[in-house]
Amino acid sequence: MEALLISTGVVALGEMGDKTQLLAILLAARFKRPVPIILGVLVATLVNHALAGVVGDTVARWLGPDLLRWVIGGSFLAMAVWMLIPDEVDEVEGGTGRFGVFGTTVIAFFLAEMGDKTQIATVALAARFTDLWAVVAGTTFGMMLANVPAVFLGDRVSRLVPMRVVHAISATIFAVLGVLTLLNVGSFF
Repeated sequence: MEALLISTGVVALGEMGDKTQLLAILLAARFKRPVPIILGVLVATLVNHALAGVVGDTVARWLGPDLLRWVIGGSFLAMAVWMLIPDEVDEVEGGTGRFGVFGTTVIAFFLAEMGDKTQIATVALAARFTDLWAVVAGTTFGMMLANVPAVFLGDRVSRLVPMRVVHAISATIFAVLGVLTLLNVGSFF
């Protein structure tokens, strides 16, 4: 349960103001069809985070516990710094083409999530926790918590939530997790 809850919270906060959340807002504003967009985000996230989780789980098996602790702690500290760097939204070109709203969302969201901080966080969380599927479920739920309202609220989200504050809170959480991991403090580190 701990892996699920931590993964959900970390990714939900990490996703706020992220380029993929901004992409969800852009897709919603452009296509005005929330259901296929939400389903596309869900499918893309499940596939992307399952792959990231497998990578994290594999890395955890290869490294010993001491080296793994340092890699994870360093990763969380790097994520804290990365959270303070604002994301930019890439333009979505043209219409939906032959893929429709759902297919366009799956492809765009999957590609945008590649190398993204929430994907990297999924790798680190899967390396940290032994329950891979709880991590993937948590990170996917966190993505949906952040993106479903973005789809429904569109550009209002950016006016309601000061992104600097959200990014600062997220960076603080990642920094605390990193320091606690490096110091080997706490029940889940």
